[in-house]
Amino acid sequence: MAKKPSIPKGTRDFSPAEMVRRNYIFDTIKGVFCKYGYMPLETPAMENLDTLLGKYGDEGDKLLFKILNSGDYLKKADETLLANKDSNRLTGQISEKGLRYDLTVPFARFVVQHQGELTFPFKRYQIQPVWRADRPQKGRYREFFQCDVDVVGSNSLLNEVELIQIVDEVFRKLGIRVVIKLNNRKVLAGIAEIIGEATRLTDITVAIDKLEKIGLEKVNAELAQKGLSAEAIDKLQPILSLSGSNSQKLEQLKEILAGSETGQKGIDEISEVLDVLKELNLATDVELDLTLARGLNYYTGAIFEVKALDVEIGSITGGGRYDDLTGIFGLKDVSGVGISFGADRIYDVMNQLDLYPPEVTSATQLMFVNFGAVEARYCLRLAGELRQKGLRVEVFPDNAKLKKQMNYAHKKNIGFVALVGEEEMNKGIVTLKDMNSGEQRSVKPEEIAEIIR
Repeated sequence: MAKKPSIPKGTRDFSPAEMVRRNYIFDTIKGVFCKYGYMPLETPAMENLDTLLGKYGDEGDKLLFKILNSGDYLKKADETLLANKDSNRLTGQISEKGLRYDLTVPFARFVVQHQGELTFPFKRYQIQPVWRADRPQKGRYREFFQCDVDVVGSNSLLNEVELIQIVDEVFRKLGIRVVIKLNNRKVLAGIAEIIGEATRLTDITVAIDKLEKIGLEKVNAELAQKGLSAEAIDKLQPILSLSGSNSQKLEQLKEILAGSETGQKGIDEISEVLDVLKELNLATDVELDLTLARGLNYYTGAIFEVKALDVEIGSITGGGRYDDLTGIFGLKDVSGVGISFGADRIYDVMNQLDLYPPEVTSATQLMFVNFGAVEARYCLRLAGELRQKGLRVEVFPDNAKLKKQMNYAHKKNIGFVALVGEEEMNKGIVTLKDMNSGEQRSVKPEEIAEIIR
């Protein structure tokens, strides 16, 4: 017996019914991006490994999917490395490309590569899959879609404000209650400086970023393992547990970071963003969260995360300011800021809370029953006219039993069925059945579109 086919762990198939829902999410997000002047961009699924390596920290590098070179990829491999099974050093000899880990680094590569063709500030959105060799678990996949929006070539904090507006509008339209968590890497750098561990910023942020997932005790253990002194870890504790309103936290921070110029600059940036947001009447709460670190090395300023309030799941959107991401590709002093909507986690939240409008549960609004060749040709003409009016219409292709055709419409959640036999054709009418209520009535073809809408 043939083995049943399967897909890799951490990946998913999506049926037509599921894709209708996913496309609703993509279209909603894309619609908001366009309203703010962002233009679409796509980059290849694979990038050169030297483009990807070293951009996400040691932990990120471990999660990169590498692609074996074409042909006899072992031909040029070092025999000693092969014999010693030295996979780390061997990788560079047998693999030159990798699947993209996110959309931000490929975007930075694109900006540098095409800088002479772009108008700055350059605003783009990108909706494509990314891949991470992570351990699959609930809400965490090896292949997933990101919906990114970035602007490069501007230092203005109005860009951060605009991104928060975009987040607010997207989740209002999708009906998901969220909180936007805000912090600043300069504040974190100031904290590292104040506790006497200024050179350990990366170790500190990587550990702090796991606080919600693994808890304070394990974060402290990881910091100790990384070499932070007990005194530094003790100094960090009250900072991680600051409470109160945003303004109260900022006031406490100003005292704590009084001796750090970098930290004070971060506080000033947070304050400016929050002050502007007060005038915009957002529906979404924005919360200053000092435990928010976002472990990616390239962030240098504001950092964001969005949490769903009604579902236990990780962040569903995140991003921040990166002052020199393009610098690693040779283009210095081009600041950027962006956010990424995790489409797959948003999809899981939407499914769990059943937030889809009724019209997105079915691709087809109306199906014409097939009573024979003559009737089918007549229905094809009517179906074409209704499609011109914007309706999603299909004609059942086979002259099958009526029960089979109706069962097909029921399984596909088609809202209406049109029955057109010889009598209806002679009278110029259509018998229209509402599949939800069971009501059936005779209507003129030109009335159908308005009834269904």
